[in-house]
Amino acid sequence: MEFVSIIMGSSSDYDVANEAVKVLEKFGVLFEMIVSSAHRSPQRTVDYIKEAEQKGACVFICVAGMAAHLAGVVASKTIKPVLGIPAGGGALNGVDALYSTVQMPGGIPVGTLAIGKAGAKNAAYLAIEILALSNTELASKLKMDREDMQKAVLMDSAKIEVLLKGQK
Repeated sequence: MEFVSIIMGSSSDYDVANEAVKVLEKFGVLFEMIVSSAHRSPQRTVDYIKEAEQKGACVFICVAGMAAHLAGVVASKTIKPVLGIPAGGGALNGVDALYSTVQMPGGIPVGTLAIGKAGAKNAAYLAIEILALSNTELASKLKMDREDMQKAVLMDSAKIEVLLKGQK
């Protein structure tokens, strides 16, 4: 059973991680979510990665703030794609987490997304794109979603254009 694993460094990352959950649910993609810290529970993190791979995890999404070493630790223990989401907050409003997530040594990649909720949403979309490489049904859903986004933009523009025409 293929699924996406979402690992949060702490429960305070839930609101950010939940944005990824919403997207995965929208597409009917299976996922599981846990809290495991690269610093406070390193053995749990390593053990979980092995267990998740054995159960069918295909992509790992890691959400962490501040030092944000979680995605790097996960990437060091798997050859599956790892997507890092720097959580906002902290003294530097997530910039510290961004640097920690994006500055990986050569050979241990972490796909790093935007800080916070937008990054979580995009991490889910990227995970779905990865899964869609071998899943035509999921690829079709992605194409339809993009078309729906385009239609929404056109509808929003049409509303504004009508308002502006009425002001003349």
